[in-house]
Amino acid sequence: MIVNSARFVISNTDVSKCPSEMRHEFAFIGRSNVGKSSLINMLTGQKSLAQTSSTPGKTLLINHFLINDQWYLVDLPGYGYAQRSKEGRKEILRIIKDYILNRAQMTTLFLLIDGRHKPQKIDLEFMDWLGENSIPFAIVFTKLDKLSANAAKHATGAYCAELLERWEELPPVFRTSSVDRRGRAELLDYIDELCKLPLE
Repeated sequence: MIVNSARFVISNTDVSKCPSEMRHEFAFIGRSNVGKSSLINMLTGQKSLAQTSSTPGKTLLINHFLINDQWYLVDLPGYGYAQRSKEGRKEILRIIKDYILNRAQMTTLFLLIDGRHKPQKIDLEFMDWLGENSIPFAIVFTKLDKLSANAAKHATGAYCAELLERWEELPPVFRTSSVDRRGRAELLDYIDELCKLPLE
């Protein structure tokens, strides 16, 4: 897939106020500081479509971006930011779960994982919740430019092996870097194939 256009459409905290038309939506989510905004900008070829920040937890809204006037890329709030208040964390989780559970247009959720780290409890629990609710998702390892090729292969392989101790099979897995753009073509091609399927 070639991305010819990408534009911001709307931000909100209420799934009922999301765009009403029936277009495929591909949502991106992950723990705070996982590199979500940088990945979105890399995928769309725009340096500042999604706001990047050195401060974790900046995305507080459901952000819709229309790609090629055909499908929506959805930037969801990051979860697990420890410095946010307990009430603040609960509200973010409500926004996330309301969108994931109630948005019929969401075709796939891309769950971003920092490829440098071993499986974290919060991510594993979130994946279990997705599985329990039959949510289609894919795993996207990020920041792999910060590891050597062998280290990246070993780290992501070990992560997937640990997941297979909990799951019968893995969801689709992508290995990416917003710096060297690895994984971009594979992710966009995957989205392109899913866009050909009818929305239920």
